[in-house]
Amino acid sequence: MTATPATGRITQEQVTWFAHTFDQLVGNIEKAVLGKEHVTRLALTCLLSEGHMLLEDFPGTGKTQLARALSATVQGTHSRIQFTPDLLPSDVTGVTIYEPTKQSFEFHPGPIFATIVLADEINRASPKTQSALLEVMEEGRVTIDGKPHSVGEPFMVIATQNPIEQAGTYRLPEAQLDRFLMKASVGYPDHEATIAVLADAKTRDRAKTLSPLIASNVIVEMSKLADEVHVDPAILGYVSRIAEESRRHPSLKLGLSVRGCLAYVRCAKTWAASQGRTYVVPDDIKMLAEPILSHRLLLNAEAQFAGTTVEQCVDQILGDIAPPAERASA
Repeated sequence: MTATPATGRITQEQVTWFAHTFDQLVGNIEKAVLGKEHVTRLALTCLLSEGHMLLEDFPGTGKTQLARALSATVQGTHSRIQFTPDLLPSDVTGVTIYEPTKQSFEFHPGPIFATIVLADEINRASPKTQSALLEVMEEGRVTIDGKPHSVGEPFMVIATQNPIEQAGTYRLPEAQLDRFLMKASVGYPDHEATIAVLADAKTRDRAKTLSPLIASNVIVEMSKLADEVHVDPAILGYVSRIAEESRRHPSLKLGLSVRGCLAYVRCAKTWAASQGRTYVVPDDIKMLAEPILSHRLLLNAEAQFAGTTVEQCVDQILGDIAPPAERASA
């Protein structure tokens, strides 16, 4: 598959190709992760928006399978890092080692140098090791001994964590959570999907059966195309009002940051292109609200004690702000 590089505003022909390719990628991933089209589309949107994804769900729901299926669909390098309490930052980023034969120091890259990196059970590593991801997730590079090393493009970290086993874990700080473009959960499959999985119980790893469907350089081109999707100033104002309302919501002590607003707009552009549109509509903003906002908003003590959830706050914020009228001719 090839794409025409974006020049100016995206054309209808380009966005039709984008949506068709997007659907093919979703279909390929769904061969390994049955009945989870929505979260699959979110994961692809995250990748094409040049962001990172946090998957939080119960054990055995397919978090790792989704990450591996996405990795198998994109032709590139892939790595998996099992986060444990004794994992060191250098185990992630790499280390400089003196080579006696060459009489010089050489950098040996760690597993973070891959197209798609699965950070499994990220909250089990110490805060020092978690912090090793901050620079690379934000800037796409690792600095070792004062020398920067680029991880290349595309680059995506898919981190997983278990919400019920908190013993021996370290809570992700807000600064690190904000670097994840989205947070989502896979959830249990429905009745039909469960039967289909059980009927094929002989297949130990469904992701291994997938073949690469797209080259990594095409992912970069698709990202550039998505950047050219039109966003009306009224939509930008809508996102800004959502952020302002979140910052003064009585149940929240931390609202949406400017980085979160930028993530919101980038994802909305990619989502609109995946739907075959050259412009963003208010429904795109509403649909993406929970995966974009849920990990960026922080409840205050009173709200937590009262049993209020972040999702309830998001629904209230969206309900209090009137969306702009759609203008398909924008």
